[in-house]
Amino acid sequence: MCEEGYERYDYGDAVRVVRNVRNDGTYPGLDVGAPLVRRGSVGHVVNVGTFLQDQVIYSVHFLNEQRLVGCREEELIPADAPWAPSRFEFRDKVASRINLAVEGEIVAPIGTQGEIIKVLRNDDPAQVQYHVRFPGRTLQVPESALLPLGQEEESSVPSV
Repeated sequence: MCEEGYERYDYGDAVRVVRNVRNDGTYPGLDVGAPLVRRGSVGHVVNVGTFLQDQVIYSVHFLNEQRLVGCREEELIPADAPWAPSRFEFRDKVASRINLAVEGEIVAPIGTQGEIIKVLRNDDPAQVQYHVRFPGRTLQVPESALLPLGQEEESSVPSV
């Protein structure tokens, strides 16, 4: 978050949401958990407020979705910032596409099931990586080493 009292985005700024936004119970007329806005969607800031006096919340109008949604700062990037959509998101179930090793020891053989804990983006948006919780440990894994759960049998990549 930016310095106290300062917002990163201002009224009218075009922003992109970096993860799917679901109804947390504050959006009327839809069930809790219902999808509101898909990651990668672009909207414009129409209001800036606070929640619990310490969290900046941006009201963002997503024109294509015809929705006005409250977003936290960490959910947004400037609309013109480099963007590559990620294949997975928080809580998605995945399987290792290759043998994953730590210091030469295979800790997640091909097909090991895990869950996405966090999507990691660096300066190169094409280099999406994830924190994945596999049985007994969490690993940082590039997107290319993962498959959606149920597609493990499609892997024909040799062991690494």
